[in-house]
Amino acid sequence: MVARLLLRVGPRGPAVGPRAPRRPLSAGSGPGQYLQRSIVPTMHYQDSLPRLPVPKLEDTIRRYLSAQKPLLSDEQFRKTEIFCKSFENGIGKELHAQLVAQDKQNKHTSYISDPWFDMYLTARDPIVLNFNPFVAFNPDPKSEYNDQLTRATNMTVSAIRFLKTFRAGLLEPEVFHLNPAKSDTDTFKRLIRLVPSSLSWYGAYLVNAYPLDMSQYFRLFNSTRLPRPGRDELFTDDKARHLLVLRRGHFYVFDVLDQDGNIVSASEIQAHLKYILSDNSPPPKFPLAYLPTENRDTWAELRQKLVSGGNEETLRKVDSAVFCLCLDEFPIKDLVHLSHAMLHGDGTNCWFDKSFNLIIAKDGSAAVHFEHAWGDGVAVLRFINEVFKDSTQTPAITPRSQPASTDSSAAVQKLNFKLNDALKTGISAAKEKFDATMKTLTIDNIQFQRGGKEFLKKQKLSPDAVAQLAFQMAFLRQYGQTVATYESCSTAAFKHGRTETIRPASTFTKRCSEAFVREPSKHSAGELQQMMAECSRYHGELTKAAAMGQGFDRHLFALRYLAAAKGIVLPELYLDPAYAQINHNILSTSSLASPAVNIGGFAPVVPNGFGIGYFVRDNWIGCNVSSYPSRSAREFLQCVQKALEDMFDVIEGKSIKT
Repeated sequence: MVARLLLRVGPRGPAVGPRAPRRPLSAGSGPGQYLQRSIVPTMHYQDSLPRLPVPKLEDTIRRYLSAQKPLLSDEQFRKTEIFCKSFENGIGKELHAQLVAQDKQNKHTSYISDPWFDMYLTARDPIVLNFNPFVAFNPDPKSEYNDQLTRATNMTVSAIRFLKTFRAGLLEPEVFHLNPAKSDTDTFKRLIRLVPSSLSWYGAYLVNAYPLDMSQYFRLFNSTRLPRPGRDELFTDDKARHLLVLRRGHFYVFDVLDQDGNIVSASEIQAHLKYILSDNSPPPKFPLAYLPTENRDTWAELRQKLVSGGNEETLRKVDSAVFCLCLDEFPIKDLVHLSHAMLHGDGTNCWFDKSFNLIIAKDGSAAVHFEHAWGDGVAVLRFINEVFKDSTQTPAITPRSQPASTDSSAAVQKLNFKLNDALKTGISAAKEKFDATMKTLTIDNIQFQRGGKEFLKKQKLSPDAVAQLAFQMAFLRQYGQTVATYESCSTAAFKHGRTETIRPASTFTKRCSEAFVREPSKHSAGELQQMMAECSRYHGELTKAAAMGQGFDRHLFALRYLAAAKGIVLPELYLDPAYAQINHNILSTSSLASPAVNIGGFAPVVPNGFGIGYFVRDNWIGCNVSSYPSRSAREFLQCVQKALEDMFDVIEGKSIKT
């Protein structure tokens, strides 16, 4: 995302660019070129961010056993305990010492960064459904601005403004403010900018502000995941100035930045998009966009055929484009339709390998679909928030704006790919697999309207804990068991932090769920309230620990990765069926909170799982769930609804309706 010297992270690590240079503002500093002009340079805190701690081995084992307890029988648990003790006192101890030593030698990064990139880039499953999520924007509050051409123009200009603001070092640093009245002020910002970067984090910490890692941001733009045999590669070319547009399976490019780095006028961008929208060519017989939906090794082989078949330059234009704008041909009917359209579509009109695709439907419904290897939700959500705010509050054009009278036929290049028979066969096979897989995916959602964050906080209950407890109760009601559950938690408070796992299924949630689902009449409302409070307290502890890098998942993952790298026989702990079971996450959950976001979602991470995107708003709770045929998303949501109704009844002192 930025022009800079690319640093290597470890021997096989991806190139990362941790600093956005403050560029001179002479080039393109006119009106409308920037989103904001931060007093504090964008990357001011990056050098002084604290390092992600490697947890103590005994803490990791204790946390691991606590998470295993609700999932195992007493006999299974005893076996797992033996494996853990043996690991903690034997090979685990050695691996941990090596990991700590390695971490000390790599102070520029985190112990999880390399293994995590590797995990994503060596995965051979198709990235569609298995990895890529979507996040949908709310509509523009001014309804006439939701016209497809108007919104596409405004969002494109806002996205390029974001790019320019970041690259100029003028984007506000990403900071989590615990006391914004003190830290989110011009006075504090003017002071902190004078503190050297090597110390700036400490200055923020003193006023209860926590700067977040921004090392992933440069991958937002001009970036693509390239398929390679065995391990993919992240590619960035920040010299490229063109936008990639997909419509009806056709590829178009045109410059959105001029030679001086200024944003091309909004009326020209509008004219070029209007020109693309008026192209009546029928969809291609062999849509190239199916190829990135393939198994990664298959796609790598087919890409090599594309390159050797004379398409190298054309592919380079796709890979290096600032981002990919997808203009869909249909209006959105409802949230289920929106989720399917933005998560996978029909496979012809999205370049799934791009760091992100901005998808805009005929009625102006918009979403970001992103590739996950390069980064996590923090960078993407910041981008979404800024683009929504800028495109709705200071839009580049109005619905009455006239496109520039420019020769779009000369400025817009339609890309043509030379396809031989092997490539045509490859595209047809990819389409067949894609269509068959998408038919198996169900998505459904609910909105629980009785209350949300405000009501729950008044009851001194964690809103997130209540949502997670509802999922535990729902699965118990539907399938009669407690299963491995994954909740993503960002560790961006640390240098090159990625994510840690919160394990919401606990002995507390199991006891509480069984009381609510199996024997509600045996407990008074007061007893059930007490159980909910215990779940909330414990979930709060887990969340805080995970955010501070004190989970167990990433540590155990890094030790396993190190053992494999050193050629050490896999320790017994990892061969224990309980280890495989806790990592087979039947309930995979992720939450989003933003005024810019309508809904988000992703597919299940295992064939017999649920993919649960959820949102605890001020006065309601939303839940967007995906499943494959072995599970029923609709039924699960009915059970979630029932769980929430029961909990709200109990909070109000009522008895549970059977």
